[in-house]
Amino acid sequence: MRIDDTIGTVLKAKSQNRILSIMPEKTVYEALEIMARYDIGALLVCSDDDCLHGILSERDYARKCALAGHVSRETRVDEIMTSPVRSVTPQHTVDECLALMTDHRFRHLPVLERDKVIGLVSIGDLVKWVINSQQQAIGTLESYITGGYVA
Repeated sequence: MRIDDTIGTVLKAKSQNRILSIMPEKTVYEALEIMARYDIGALLVCSDDDCLHGILSERDYARKCALAGHVSRETRVDEIMTSPVRSVTPQHTVDECLALMTDHRFRHLPVLERDKVIGLVSIGDLVKWVINSQQQAIGTLESYITGGYVA
């Protein structure tokens, strides 16, 4: 595991790579129910054909619905979702995705292949990947220093 590993590698290693989404015409309340049920902070907004329309995050809800005085049972997802959405392909690296997320201040990044959603990575997924990479590197260096390194 390295930060130059691809997002495709990260997706394959994720224990749960379930793609959760909601249709744009559903209510914000329905989206919040899904987010609460699965303990997630964002939900992809997709049409029937898996076409990505946007992303709805807890931040979107707080700023564009709750603070604006909108009623979540009456507000449609497409009224407050973030769109267009930045996305990456499975060939992007962990490092590239971390830079993109940091520069643009978001926490969730859809992964698309041929315009179809194949996964979603969070900043937490990528930080965990980097930490595991560092732990492996430290283990290899410790083994080398103590003479246990086998090439």
